Amino acid sequence: MTPLESNDASNKFRPEVKLDDQLQKELDDALGDMSLADLIDAEQESAPTPAKTAGEGVKRGRVLDIQRDAIFVDMGGKSQGLLSSRQFDEDEPLPQIGDMVEVTIEGYNAAEGLLMLSRKGAVMAAAWETIGEGQIVEGRVTGHNKGGLELTINNIRAFMPISQIEMFRVEDISPYVDQKFKCQVIEVDRADRNVIVSRRAMLEFEAEQMREHIWETLEEGKVVAGVVRSIMPYGAFVDIGGIDGLLHIRDMSHVRIEDPKEIVSEGLQVQVKILSIDRDEQRISLGLKQTMPDPWLGADTKWLTNTVVSGRITRVMDFGAFVELEPGVEGLVPISELTFERRVNHPNEIVTEGEVTKVRIMTVDVQAKRISLSIKRIGDDPWIGASFRWPEGSIVSGIVTRVADFGAFVELTGGVEGMVHISELSLDRVRAVTDVVNQGDRVEAKVLSVDEQARRMSLSISKCATASESVEIQDDQPAPPPRKRKNPLKGGLE
Repeated sequence: MTPLESNDASNKFRPEVKLDDQLQKELDDALGDMSLADLIDAEQESAPTPAKTAGEGVKRGRVLDIQRDAIFVDMGGKSQGLLSSRQFDEDEPLPQIGDMVEVTIEGYNAAEGLLMLSRKGAVMAAAWETIGEGQIVEGRVTGHNKGGLELTINNIRAFMPISQIEMFRVEDISPYVDQKFKCQVIEVDRADRNVIVSRRAMLEFEAEQMREHIWETLEEGKVVAGVVRSIMPYGAFVDIGGIDGLLHIRDMSHVRIEDPKEIVSEGLQVQVKILSIDRDEQRISLGLKQTMPDPWLGADTKWLTNTVVSGRITRVMDFGAFVELEPGVEGLVPISELTFERRVNHPNEIVTEGEVTKVRIMTVDVQAKRISLSIKRIGDDPWIGASFRWPEGSIVSGIVTRVADFGAFVELTGGVEGMVHISELSLDRVRAVTDVVNQGDRVEAKVLSVDEQARRMSLSISKCATASESVEIQDDQPAPPPRKRKNPLKGGLE
């Protein structure tokens, strides 16, 4: 094959190329004390003949026979040579029996009694005139050794160090034999007729070209294929064709997860949605859950207000507990909606993570993806009928549950509290609530007002005491005598 000089990309990709120190070290280690040609021929057993030695120039011979990959050539006299058919390109016709071919003698196989022939010399002179560093060429891999791959390019022998085969580390290079590659010439030594090529440089160039093309075609909202390259605690980086995008943990699943490895693994092929593009910083945000059905669609018709459903408590926070109604749909039970029985300092006093409980749906906001739930409203509401159970003016008894600067709260029954303002604690002036009552005291009070809707009840201890004292005074003193009239009744009656 001829060098691919007509390709625009190859012309763009022809800078002055020099071997870097690392590549030169790898090449020196592979060669040792041998030349490149010695390394390639190290495994061949050959011996020069007295009449015909390697390097005598181009010879002509007649094809005697063809067996599979072997072409037997009559070189004149009693000399026969062996020419490999692999030296002919796929699109090039093989010679037929009786045809004349131009070859060079590379060596002698004493065991077979055959000259080792090559077509290289027939076209090498012209090829050596055109090949140069930075050029993009195509070659066929003919073999391999401990240092890399052996290739033929325009029938010129070339060598590709193992580090220049792929963009990643290669352990076994035998599968590359007989393959054709585009590669870049990175060194030409015309004196020793050595050529060093790199496929990795070509792959990196093509990847850069692909990245530029992808950046031009990227659009927010587009779904693209990608491969997970690496996983971090906060998400995963996904290769979407030579460009890495960040798939954040919150965009992996509709279900809340703690570790990205619960959803993805390195090398996993995924379909992701482009959420945002920052071309200046060259950052891409990706989403996986956005390619899946949204469980919140139709939530307002599925989770009807005031219905009772079951759910699993997924998280317990200071302000309440989150309950999973189904994968991807969570509702919040505020701390105030946990129980009627008592005041709760922390939700973990009532519920625990992982517990399955019944809840009543209070409100549903599909746009904000929020559902308000209640646990305490599963049973009967003790405030219903409170104005009939404790009418205004009645005397009630209860336990002081809390003491504040402005008054005291008295629990009449589970879930129903009334408040005694500091001004209603005593007929005397009260400086501090605790001067009159303390938490845990049982007291009697008079009901001043009841508001079932607001769940409020106003009580008075001082008015309760006044009413009691008034009754006691009336019971202890005798009834006063009847008054005498100053004027007699008409009719003569006294």
